[in-house]
Amino acid sequence: MQFSTIFFDLGSTLVYSKDPWPPIYEQADLALVNVLERAGIKIDPAGFYAEFGGFIRAYYDRSAEDNLEKTTFILLREMLTLKGFRDIPEPVLRAALEALYAVTQTNWYLEEDAISTLEKLKSDGYRLGMISNTSDDRNVQRIVDRWGLRPFFETIITSATLGIRKPDRRIFQVALEYFHVQPIETVMIGDTLNADVLGANELGIFSIWIMRRVQVPNETDLKIQPKAIVTTLAQIPDLLAQIGSNHAKSLA
Repeated sequence: MQFSTIFFDLGSTLVYSKDPWPPIYEQADLALVNVLERAGIKIDPAGFYAEFGGFIRAYYDRSAEDNLEKTTFILLREMLTLKGFRDIPEPVLRAALEALYAVTQTNWYLEEDAISTLEKLKSDGYRLGMISNTSDDRNVQRIVDRWGLRPFFETIITSATLGIRKPDRRIFQVALEYFHVQPIETVMIGDTLNADVLGANELGIFSIWIMRRVQVPNETDLKIQPKAIVTTLAQIPDLLAQIGSNHAKSLA
């Protein structure tokens, strides 16, 4: 088993959230509402916080069955249309979302072993790609740039851009086609059993579950078995080296 290419998840894999999300979401929604109000769209901030959050949760409950990604931009437009605000200019909606994400991005921090691990993998000759589930591509790209991750990755694929979420095999196939590799040549590293691990397993990609930031999975997800488990990113280079060594011995 000789791997040439490694795919990484982003959130709770290379970066992590430090502070509780509810107060941050409330602050972020207020920033969004302020932008809308300056454009003449009057919304109650307290009501918006509850309503928009519920709107997004309801969407993801429905989309879990088909793995389709609808962007936050589309969800925001749909919600405002239902409230009677139609034909809002795209730049206004985008500016409102930029204000929201400017707040939430402050709660993403780089794992202390992320850069050193990526440097080691690159020096070992691996090609790296990122596959991230997100409802906003720009948000992911800015987090990537904020923490200096872009130089390590040849491509950064997001569900917001493709309209497809992990574990759908199509998002993994886009990554495989980009690198011109077969599944058996690749590794997927992520924290989510029902997205990263399940999607990789279904295509024959070697799945590594990183458990450092994992909350206790539900009973159904625990039935999804990764090929390997690590608790830190720093363990990955040695793990892959050991797999390669064992493979070489088996061929000798």
